[in-house]
This record gives sequence, structure tokens and C-alpha cells, in this order.
Amino acid sequence: MIGVVYLGNNLKTQERLKYIPGQLVRMSTAYKDAAQICTPHVANEHFILFFERNVRNEDITAITYIRKKCRNVYIILITNRMSDEDRDIYMKYGINDTIINGASVTELNKKIQFISDRENILFDDEAPKHKILKFQIPVWKRLFDIIFAVLAIIVLSPVFIITAIAIRLESKGPVLFKSKRVGTNYTIFDFLKFRSMYIDAEDRLKELSKDHNQYAEHHEEEEGEHKTVTAPLGAQAEQDMIDTGMESMMMIGDEEIMLVGDDFVMAESDFNKKKKEDIENAFVKIENDPRITKVGRFIRKYSIDELPQLFNILKGDMSVVGNRPLPLYEAEKLTADTSIDRFMAPAGLTGLWQVEERGKGGAMSAEERKQLDITYGQTYSFMLDMKIIFRTLTAFVQKENV
Repeated sequence: MIGVVYLGNNLKTQERLKYIPGQLVRMSTAYKDAAQICTPHVANEHFILFFERNVRNEDITAITYIRKKCRNVYIILITNRMSDEDRDIYMKYGINDTIINGASVTELNKKIQFISDRENILFDDEAPKHKILKFQIPVWKRLFDIIFAVLAIIVLSPVFIITAIAIRLESKGPVLFKSKRVGTNYTIFDFLKFRSMYIDAEDRLKELSKDHNQYAEHHEEEEGEHKTVTAPLGAQAEQDMIDTGMESMMMIGDEEIMLVGDDFVMAESDFNKKKKEDIENAFVKIENDPRITKVGRFIRKYSIDELPQLFNILKGDMSVVGNRPLPLYEAEKLTADTSIDRFMAPAGLTGLWQVEERGKGGAMSAEERKQLDITYGQTYSFMLDMKIIFRTLTAFVQKENV
């Protein structure tokens, strides 16, 4: 149960809060009165306090008092732009969130609903003050991972030895390839594979045409269209915008809004289009990759290159079944609310999207893959893991380069 309280004397904000659907917002102009309102009268009663920003020293006094009296309150500072110094100080003394001064009824209601939907997480009275919500792997899954990995390493030890010798005979460089990957809870770890590429493979990735990326959705530019548009600015105005170190906006006559950054001037529509394409093309998969060695093609075809990840499983970086750990450049593009759930699940050697992709002959979009990752995280079980392992073994010889 969450109550909503407003502390301040902005009549416009008070008027908007009165129209929040399904909420009776209690108003106060004195912080001691607001603290009294936020004192719980029944168990598990929590409060959202909209705090109108005023003079910093006075605000700190009020926030400190409220925090001392009310541990079950979520404080949202109503403010305009803040300096870095002010932001740090307000956070230090107990501000949880901010919302812009002049926010609409809809925006205020969305903020309330967002917090209400996460009440059990945000208002854990028994938890430490700075507790971070993390995914914890179930005991049954961890025990299975250890047993499976130990037995697999023992049985496949001859394959490990033969593969290592073949890699060293064909090309210079280490037998194992380590790369930073992002797994469960956005944890970064060293991901192990048998090296299947030449040693300068990652440097050569940028040289490959984007047309090789089978996940990319390509958009041809129309004739005369330009991604970046420069516009005449007054010298002082342009310098002022660059000196801020921030993206600014300007309007050229009656034409479209332009975004002015440190080193670019771009139409807002082009910027949004490029941002959308970057998110859609977060996964990188190269068709007929010329960076792969001959031994590499063989061990990839039979998934032998993945075997060193059994040691990642023993260490606890991964599970046998889960969502594929992603390279940093892919994971950084999947931090939106629509993607974050894929990281609140086990990272795995094999998973739901791998067996589904093989079933489709390797043809799967980035969005399909993302949704399968999220589905696994929400529905995984012992029986589902067994089905995925069985399908992985039966699809061991891949018909496509997936």
C-alpha cells in the first residue's frame, strides 16, 4: 500500500497532483508535517514524497529530518536542471529520484505507477540501505552444472588435447581465446573458447562491410539524403553550444529541429533513426567470415570451440543452459527496459535461441533472439533445461554457419 504526499507551495504542481487517477495526494508546506504524514500507521505502509526543490541548505535540513523520521518513504525531487555538485549533495542526503518541474499529470502518474509496481523491491525494510537486486542461480541448477561440467571435461579430455595441437600447428597464437563477456546481472568475465580465428580477428571486424552482418536491418539512403547536415550558426552561438559539452537543439527557420553536438550537426529525425538501427542491430553475426581458420571452421561446425566454457561453468561464470553471454559492444546496446530482463537470468553454454535458430537453419533476427532470451529467463526449469540439452545434442552437426 503506497500513499502519495506533496511537500512544497507550487500551486501548479498541487493542481496537477489533484488529478492523479485513483490517488488522494496529501499536501503539506512544512517538512515536519510531511514527516508526520509519512509515518506508517499499519504494517507495510509506504509513501512517495514529491519534494519541491527550494533553497539547498533548507532542503537538506528537511530531507535529513524526513529520512530520520520515515524509513519507508521514496523521495522524488521536483526540479529543473541541476549542477553536478547539487545532484551529488541531494543524493547523498537521501533523494531517490527526480522529475522535471512542470511535469504533466500523465508523467506524474507514470512515475507513481512505476514505483508502485516495484514496491516490494524499493521498500524492503529488512534490507541494507544500498542493497542491489541480483539474480541468484538456484541450488539445483548449480549442482547440475558442476556435475555435468566435471564429467564432460573427463570424457572429452582427448578432444581437448587433439584440438589444442591442431590449432597450434595451423597458426601462431594462443590455443585459448579470451574475451570479455557480459553475463548474469551484467557481470563481466573472461569467456573461454578454442581459438578459431587469426590472432588479429577483432581488429579486422571494423574493416568488414556492414553488409556481412546477417542481423543488420539495412536501410538504403534515398538520393540526396544526408545523415549529417551542417547549418550556418553565429560563431558565438555555435561555440557556446560546443563549450557545454552537451547535445543542444536549434530550429532553422520553419524546418526540422537540428541536434548540435561536440562534433556534429544532425537532424533530429536522422539521429532517432540511427539510434533505433543501433539497438535493432545490437547482435553482430558475420556470414562466411573470412577471419576464421581452417581448423576454426571445423571446430565451429561441431561446436568444439565452445568446450573450454566448461571451465567457465565450473567457476560459476555460466550455467550449462542459459542466455548467451554477450560481448561488451553488444551488451551496451541492450540496457533498455525492453531488453534488461535477458540479463536477469543464467548465462549459458547453450540456450533456447540456439536450438530454435538451428531449427530455422540459422535464420533468426536480433529481435527474435532477444525475445527468446527473455522468455527463457522468465520460464526456465529443470525440464526445460533437459529439453534444450537434448535438442542441442541432436542438432550437434549444424547445417548452417550459425
